[in-house]
Amino acid sequence: MDENLKNPDYRPPMRDAIPLGIQHVLAMFAGNITVPLLIALAAGPQYITVLVQIALLAAGVATLIQTVGIGPVGSRLPIVQGTSFAYVGILTGAIKGGASLAAVFGASLVGGLFQILLGYFIPQIRKFIPGLVSGVVVMTIGFTLLPVGIKYSAGCGAYPAGFCKKAGFGDIGNWAMALFVILVILLIRRFGKGIWSTASVFIGIVIGYLVAIPFGMFNPGKVANIAKADWIGLPGQWFGLEFSTPAALSLIGLMVIMAFITTVETVGDISGVTAGGADREPTDKELKGGIMADGVGSAIVALFGGLPNTSYSQNVGLVSFTRVMSRHVVTVGAVFLLICGFIPKLAAVIGAMPEPVLGGAAVIMFGLIVSAGLKLVARSGLSTRNMLIAAISLGLGMGLWQVQQLAGAAGFGPLPADVLPAWSLPLFVSGIVVAGVVAAVLNAVLPEEEAEGA
Repeated sequence: MDENLKNPDYRPPMRDAIPLGIQHVLAMFAGNITVPLLIALAAGPQYITVLVQIALLAAGVATLIQTVGIGPVGSRLPIVQGTSFAYVGILTGAIKGGASLAAVFGASLVGGLFQILLGYFIPQIRKFIPGLVSGVVVMTIGFTLLPVGIKYSAGCGAYPAGFCKKAGFGDIGNWAMALFVILVILLIRRFGKGIWSTASVFIGIVIGYLVAIPFGMFNPGKVANIAKADWIGLPGQWFGLEFSTPAALSLIGLMVIMAFITTVETVGDISGVTAGGADREPTDKELKGGIMADGVGSAIVALFGGLPNTSYSQNVGLVSFTRVMSRHVVTVGAVFLLICGFIPKLAAVIGAMPEPVLGGAAVIMFGLIVSAGLKLVARSGLSTRNMLIAAISLGLGMGLWQVQQLAGAAGFGPLPADVLPAWSLPLFVSGIVVAGVVAAVLNAVLPEEEAEGA
């Protein structure tokens, strides 16, 4: 592999940058369009087309802010932005409770502005999130994503449990396709040379897509969407912004909390990219710029009817797999996202990808996120103290998250408000914040000398 690709500022030839950029888009595409689909199911099916189209355009714009940068804003790293899954439960609940889409976008704007403020002060906060803490956060991100990869492989995707009870979920054909894609990626990675090896995920997904055609693995509804989609189109609706209604004010409070949660995840993603792609921790400038870009992207797209954006963790795994740190590769991917936003038919072709095809690649990428976090923890030293901090943090973070998942699967829903105050429920959506906060506190109160004497 070209060693220059480890340099974020290296500009590879377009013949290499295009497949590597599209590879990043394929890795995040399904997730990026799933979120607006779920929001539209709550708000009304008439909003599906416009919300999905804006989501593609928003991801492209937010990614360019991250990779190209505007002044101090932007990490200038290969960070891909996309519509955040973390907000789905809160937003769908608010809409079903009477909040308008204008209230959703108004709250998203406020949350984005608050995240910009958090990003500005991150260098001062960073002493509380050393490599050990950020490594725990990255590992938690990977662990919470792995079930999504398995669900894709089984034929469901990132939908809630209720959506997975459909014909074909878990069929042997789905598992076979996912394993086939994994095998193709590994073989190309092992025996391919140059760009073939580096773009093995892209090639594996394309081969899987083509092989799925004669086996009829495509969702009929998604195939019909290809025929109905326009060749050229622009979003045709603006929703406005709403701040003053009771529903809007309540949602703003939750979005501010979510901005903090998203900031913790973004710290983990940026740390995972630098650890997996360059064997180092991020600089203060990269962290500050990356988190501010998260906020700026969410604030800007909210003005045009876009949902909150954040760094996409699956692309962290892709960087760890390919070891390609060139931010210009992701810039090419951002341009491709914009093209998909303006050419709905192309977006529909990609959106029709059978979920097990993406599942095979996702299992590899999500597992590599865990490995990148482990690398950060190991770099801090595998003393008894550090292992104890990691064990307790992961145990609490992942444990609470699993209880949430089991409660939802059993039909009991999320933890009720009489057990925990309503404002705290978002903290337990993924366990990432719980694991990060516990790791930071333990790292502060457990002195190093105890580790050496333990």
